[in-house]
Amino acid sequence: MEKALKEPDIYMIVIGIIMGVSARIATLKVDYRQIPTYPCAYFNNIVMGFIASSLGAIAIPAILSGDFVSITFLTVAVQQFRETRKAEGESLGRLEHTEYTQRGDAYIDGISKTFESRNYIAMVTSLISVLAMKLSNSKSLVVLVPCGVITGVVVIALLYRFTKGKTIGDICNIRDGKIEVKGSELFVDGIFVTNTLGADKSRELFTKEGLAVVIEPKRPVSRLTLENYGQRQAILFEAVKALGVRRYKYTRRNFLSETGMIIIAFVPMINDQNLLHYAVAHTPVLENSRKVGRIVKGG
Repeated sequence: MEKALKEPDIYMIVIGIIMGVSARIATLKVDYRQIPTYPCAYFNNIVMGFIASSLGAIAIPAILSGDFVSITFLTVAVQQFRETRKAEGESLGRLEHTEYTQRGDAYIDGISKTFESRNYIAMVTSLISVLAMKLSNSKSLVVLVPCGVITGVVVIALLYRFTKGKTIGDICNIRDGKIEVKGSELFVDGIFVTNTLGADKSRELFTKEGLAVVIEPKRPVSRLTLENYGQRQAILFEAVKALGVRRYKYTRRNFLSETGMIIIAFVPMINDQNLLHYAVAHTPVLENSRKVGRIVKGG
């Protein structure tokens, strides 16, 4: 026979939902990349976090009360979260033609997976918070609230650390590139980039207003990541997104370099070398381009 939820169970569910929503907010960033856009997408993500937290919070009380049918909602939630990932990917894909330069399929896939995983973080946080309060076997709010909050904070910190990926600044050295224009050819640090600067205006633009950075892997295994086309497209997108582009944008691999450096050069709307460094350094390392050292070495 099913058991009715008692008053302490209600408190635990509410606290679990609060901690789950807090986890969703803690992992939700509105930064220079504008993912998600504010305020509509920001609100949508919080609502999804609330739904995920609610499902996680009721799971333990539902099992203990004998209502095993309600657990099937968790499988429905997983499917819904996957649909959210799909919808986010399709939305970003439709907007590709409106950007200064395209994100690329690899970057869009990474953003979509991140949105899905953050809902799981909210659900797991609320579930474990409620489980901890249930295991405390207390009916006093003085015990339940600190137990749930402390557990939730610890889970949020652990999950955030576990799911937080690396950025280009973690695996590469980034430095200014010296721009030189010789005839119709563009060079950065003496490395050939393009020979399409035939017009006087284009040469003048690059000479006076062009910016360039040289990105060099810190380790050989990082070179495999940096030379991935999707990763290079993501770096160029973030650089151009942060500063805008007046005209011309180039990314070039230096095939002769033993370190596998790449070059990004363009004429921005905002001429800020520090902001360019920041945008490049904070570009996430994409999941499909990331290489594990021990696997690459064969053991």
